[in-house]
Amino acid sequence: MPEPILGDNHVHTEWSWDAIGGSMVGTREEAVRIGLPAVAFTDHADFTAWTLPDVQESSPEVRTIGRHATGGFLDEHGYPETLHRCRSMFPELTILSGVELGEPHLFPAKVHELLRAVEFQRILGSPHALPVGGAPAFVLDLFKSTDPVRVMRDYLAETLTMIRLENRFEVLAHGDYPLRGWPACGPSYADEDYEEEYRSIFRELASSERVLEINTGGPSPRPKPIRRWHESGGSAVFFGSDAHRPAAITREVREAVALAEACGFSPGNHPAGPWPRRH
Repeated sequence: MPEPILGDNHVHTEWSWDAIGGSMVGTREEAVRIGLPAVAFTDHADFTAWTLPDVQESSPEVRTIGRHATGGFLDEHGYPETLHRCRSMFPELTILSGVELGEPHLFPAKVHELLRAVEFQRILGSPHALPVGGAPAFVLDLFKSTDPVRVMRDYLAETLTMIRLENRFEVLAHGDYPLRGWPACGPSYADEDYEEEYRSIFRELASSERVLEINTGGPSPRPKPIRRWHESGGSAVFFGSDAHRPAAITREVREAVALAEACGFSPGNHPAGPWPRRH
């Protein structure tokens, strides 16, 4: 495999509630094997008590989400200790501490408490839930009962609200997250159908001097959103695999790099740093 040319800025480990196959040590071993120069461990901090329509209380899905997603589940002691151990085991590699904040605008006090307890070098923000009937519901599960176009528009509106209300994250992660669950039997998806929503998000993100993530965890990166980001004044992009197991780091990263270059972004000065706009 050719030597990777940049770091992976969105990786989950055993400290994320949904990363059953995650391993911080295993990911570092995989990074050494493929020659990855840098990685950011951005484990989940979700404070939402998920509501899952049509799912039995006894199901494994409910038990997992109820046990881990409620109250944050980013162990403020275990995570830093494992990170320190990895850094001592692999001193030649750049390892960044990080966190992915779920719906941080809805839980400002809990976010403040976590960020005061742990020092993070990379902070991502992303909605994973939308309010339904006064309670938050997992976005991908909403496709079971809601028109997918409505889900997408509501998600983009909530993303814009998050950017406006919460300024403690530096990177917007997977801005098209609902596409991971877009129903195959539903209406076809087209980026241009959400032109106004995307442009509003990108203008707000750019004006606050934050960065857009090109997420390769699914669906595959597309040129139109990246071009919109550049046209909206976006200063830079980050690359992240959103890997939840060691073997998934840097997946599709070369395709993402090609898209970023074609849309006006160039390599930065450090493999773990952003790619700034070229013109």
